[in-house]
Amino acid sequence: MNKNNTKQILTMTLAVTVSAAFQAFALTSFSVPAGIYPSGISGLSRLVSDILKDFLNFDLPFFYLYLLINVILAAIVYKHIGKLFTIFSVLQTTLVSVFSSFFPSFVILEDPLLIAIFGGLISGFGISIALTHGASSGGTDFLSIYYSNKYHRSMWDYVFGFNAVLIFIAGLLYRWEIAAYSIIFQYTSNLIVSKRHKRYTHQAIIIVTKKPQEVIDSIFKNVRHGITKIKAQGAYKGDDEVLLYTVVNAFQTAEVVKYALEGDPKAFIETRNTLNVYGNYYQKPLD
Repeated sequence: MNKNNTKQILTMTLAVTVSAAFQAFALTSFSVPAGIYPSGISGLSRLVSDILKDFLNFDLPFFYLYLLINVILAAIVYKHIGKLFTIFSVLQTTLVSVFSSFFPSFVILEDPLLIAIFGGLISGFGISIALTHGASSGGTDFLSIYYSNKYHRSMWDYVFGFNAVLIFIAGLLYRWEIAAYSIIFQYTSNLIVSKRHKRYTHQAIIIVTKKPQEVIDSIFKNVRHGITKIKAQGAYKGDDEVLLYTVVNAFQTAEVVKYALEGDPKAFIETRNTLNVYGNYYQKPLD
């Protein structure tokens, strides 16, 4: 193992440990005491555990279910996503289970609305730490990333539907106030994740330049994405120019713009959000 790989392993280990600690803290001190259900597999595990306990008098801690379901999902999709990603995602979910089993429950807030908001913030921040360091919090992340890698589109609608069913069942079996606060918790958590994690969002970059080859060479040395060249002419002076068009992951936009300006400091550059990408698009694989 070379020095770079060792550094990557250590960084990912630290990241998933911190991520798991935040997520476990959000569960034990916010979600569980208030009876609020988070999104995804953690919410499903909590709901199933509560149903077994309250209706069948069978006490099965939710973190056992959480770990079991994540291991099953990892076994299903590991061939289609990165090995390191899968290993560290399973490590993250294992640590969440371990931390949740012995973290004490601190009563920090009494107001259920504040619990839902701040619990969601902490949970989302924890999940985003894992995602931005090449891992995940498992569960629906496994399925979402597999789907996004294959189709270059978000699986948000399906995840939203899953969470909607989970919340409906929680409201039906318990109280609708619980369902309402769960929505707030989930929305806040997902908002933080979407703001911090840019791997599956895209931006189009349009560059107008008189030095197309210099710009292309500068970008290609650093980023692997195709570029389309279109001949153009300035309307004001009538100068011959070239329009370069490319689509990149949102987190790569700043560096692509930087490299483009290194090739031509006088280039005109526009960036715009891109909803979906179809066809031959290179997505850097997970490790």
